Amino acid sequence: MNGKIIVISSGKGGVGKTTATASIGAALAMDGKRVAVVDMDIGLRNLDVVMGLENRIVYNIVDIVRGKCKVKQAAIKDRRIDNLFLIPASQSDNKDALNPQDIMRISKELRKAFDFILMDCPAGIERGFENAVAAADEAVVVCTPEVSSIRDADRVIGLLSAKGIPSKLLINRIVPAMVNRGDMLSHQDVVDVLSIDLVGLVEADDQVVISTNSGKPIVMQEDSRAGQAFKRIAMRLNGQPDLPIQVPKSSQSFWKKFGSKIGFGK
Repeated sequence: MNGKIIVISSGKGGVGKTTATASIGAALAMDGKRVAVVDMDIGLRNLDVVMGLENRIVYNIVDIVRGKCKVKQAAIKDRRIDNLFLIPASQSDNKDALNPQDIMRISKELRKAFDFILMDCPAGIERGFENAVAAADEAVVVCTPEVSSIRDADRVIGLLSAKGIPSKLLINRIVPAMVNRGDMLSHQDVVDVLSIDLVGLVEADDQVVISTNSGKPIVMQEDSRAGQAFKRIAMRLNGQPDLPIQVPKSSQSFWKKFGSKIGFGK
C-alpha cells in the first residue's frame, strides 16, 4: 500500500476546514478506502470532537514522533464507519513540538497503512502549516465566499504552488438566496479570483452544526445537502475527477418567484 497524503488547508480559521476533513475522510472510508485523518493543530485540537472520539484518546501524533507509541497505537478506530481512523493532535504541547522532518518520517509509515491520509492543517501560514504540508501529495483549499477568506486562500494557494503541491478549491457555506440577491459572491466569482480547479461546492446547512455537536459524520445523513456534497468531493478525490459539480440552488418556489416578478409578496 502506498497511500496518498492530502492536506486540507485554508489560511483563515473558521471556514469549516476541520468539518471538511472529517466529512471527506468519512466518505472515503464509506467507499471502502482505509483512511486516516490527522489533526495537525497542536495545542488546539478539534478534529476529535467533530468526530465524536474525544473520550477515546490515549496517544497522539507528538507521542508517535517521540517514540512513545506506534502509529497503530495512536490511531483511534471509528466505531460507526469501518476503515476510518483518527490520529489526534496533542493538547498540551505547542506547534514547536513537531518539525517538517518529523512529519516526513512518520508519513512513510502512514502511507504503508492507509489508502488516504488527510492532514487537517491549522489556520495560519507558520510552523503548523509547514508541518502539515511537509509530505503532502496534493491539497484541498477550503474557503467561503467572503473577501477575507478568499484573500487568505489566495496566499495559501501561492505557498502550496511554490512547494510544488497541486491544489484544488472547495467553496464552503454557500447561501444560494444571498448569491441570487447579489449579497454573496458566486462560486464563479471566487474561481475567477483564485484561478484553480474546483473540487466541490458545499451549501450552508444547519445540519452541519448538529452533526458537529453530536459527533456524527454529516455524510451519514442522507437528507443533508452538505453531506451529499462532501460525498461527491470524496468521489472526485478518489479517481472520479470529472464527476459534475452541482451548484447549490435556492429553494425559492416557482410561485414565490412568480409573485415577486409581478409585485406580490413584497
